[in-house]
Amino acid sequence: MGKEGSMSEISVNAKKELYSRDFSKQERENCMIKKIKIAVTIAFVVAAMVLAKHFFNQKFDSVEAVQEYMKSFGLAAPFLLMVFQAFQVVIPVLPGYLGCAAGAVAFGSMAGFWCNYIGISVGSIMAYFLARKYGVQIVLSLFPGHQYEKWSGKIENSKSFGWFLFVATLLPLFPDDLLCYLSGLLNMNSKKFIWIIILGKPWCILAYSIVFGMI
Repeated sequence: MGKEGSMSEISVNAKKELYSRDFSKQERENCMIKKIKIAVTIAFVVAAMVLAKHFFNQKFDSVEAVQEYMKSFGLAAPFLLMVFQAFQVVIPVLPGYLGCAAGAVAFGSMAGFWCNYIGISVGSIMAYFLARKYGVQIVLSLFPGHQYEKWSGKIENSKSFGWFLFVATLLPLFPDDLLCYLSGLLNMNSKKFIWIIILGKPWCILAYSIVFGMI
């Protein structure tokens, strides 16, 4: 009995040690992921602040104005275009086609497309999570009340908001920025929303990039 009890105690201790190691490893991985997220967030915020400072000192009233602004950053211009596109989704003060056109003209159709696609997709996902965290107040602070009422009413009357959002991302002239915020308010499944953005966003952006890349 003594030996059996001792062996049982050793087995339990061994399991505890293995569990402790696994937990410690998982904890280190989570800590590393958290640090990466913080670093990326800080980098984005700093870039957005620099962009915002320059943004409010500029007059973006044409494709050429945005294009010249992007080119002034040299090798960092593609990254700035991505930040610019994410920024204009989160704070929708400019039509998205301006960045799409400027990117295609400045960097060519395909390079411009990828910069615009990544930036707009990141901005769309950020808008979704901002709405989930801060609720309807952030939406009303960024969009006119009548626009919110109009599109929230359309969504309430739609049988499947998921399909409605997917079609809206495929086609131009829909208020995609507002719809991203409304998706967050409706607590749409985050994975479903992200897949809709990934699969639906590129086509309209690609069309803009090809057309403006030919200019």
